Amino acid sequence: MPEDREVTIYDIARYLNVSAATVSRGLKDNPTISKSTRKKIAEAAKSLGYQSNTFASSLRSKHTHTLGVLVPRLNSHFMSSALAGMENAANRHGYNLIIAQSLEDVEKEKRNAATMFNKRVDGLLISLSSNTQDIRHLEPFFKRKIPVVFFDRVYAHDESTSVGINNYEAAYNMTQHLIAQGCRRIMHLGGNLLRNVYQERFNGYRKALQEHRLPCTEKLHLTSTLSEQAGADAAKYILDMAPADRPDAVFSANDTAAVYCMIALKAAGLRIPEDIAFAGFNNDPISRVIEPNLTTMDYSGDSIGNTAATYLINHLKGISNLYTTNAITLRADMVVRASSERNKLPG
Repeated sequence: MPEDREVTIYDIARYLNVSAATVSRGLKDNPTISKSTRKKIAEAAKSLGYQSNTFASSLRSKHTHTLGVLVPRLNSHFMSSALAGMENAANRHGYNLIIAQSLEDVEKEKRNAATMFNKRVDGLLISLSSNTQDIRHLEPFFKRKIPVVFFDRVYAHDESTSVGINNYEAAYNMTQHLIAQGCRRIMHLGGNLLRNVYQERFNGYRKALQEHRLPCTEKLHLTSTLSEQAGADAAKYILDMAPADRPDAVFSANDTAAVYCMIALKAAGLRIPEDIAFAGFNNDPISRVIEPNLTTMDYSGDSIGNTAATYLINHLKGISNLYTTNAITLRADMVVRASSERNKLPG
């Protein structure tokens, strides 16, 4: 047989002097084929260099047992935890994942979505980039009835569902905590308000301030990428303010910006929480490394990823219907640490 020709089940059948149907069933570990014959078939396949043509098989079955996953960025503790949860669920049910990141760019998100569609994924799990304004690039999935599940950064759509937390309630509770600690000028470091998570966190923050008749002004709301640099820039912004106008607390929509803002303010001589209290969001490992440890909101990326993937797979298997539940809300818990505990300060 020519070296560049692909080995087929017919080659294995001739090699073992059995039928091609027997080889096909043996390679699928069908119990109707004896264990000894299955072993011989597996050994012959390995010896001859046989590779299963999963693409041809998927064309016949119309299923690839592959899920597409689009995330804003991979270098995020939350996203890596969510991917671990998805991988766990996919492995349990015999599915593979194709993972891509948008790097917070909608154009890259569109290209990645087209690639997933062309690779014939059975379903799509997606957390939107910060500047995605609509989801027209997902219409091919909806038209072909390929199920789509949004997670964390979601977009309402009648033919999909979303998995996340109650960001409004979590932010409201965190702001209430800071108010209870005696804070009266609370700054919010937020993300792009196009995204539900940042809009809802801002709304929860604003509602708590309004209830206590505390200032909620443009000067006290910074919108950024919530990166390390954004945290440092926020610190410079605070230091450039007149001392009387500075916030006495900062509530950041993620831990990264909070921590790097804290580092810069501490380097400038401000005391935390005496001069300015801090609270973040996500309970990233960095929140337990900074001194003082950062008060934050804990919600499990692993649980969100596992839930989203399991729900999608159950829909594909006909166990549940994706379209009967538009949103799945998981719990979030406040983790109070020293960065905000002004009431415990001596005197």
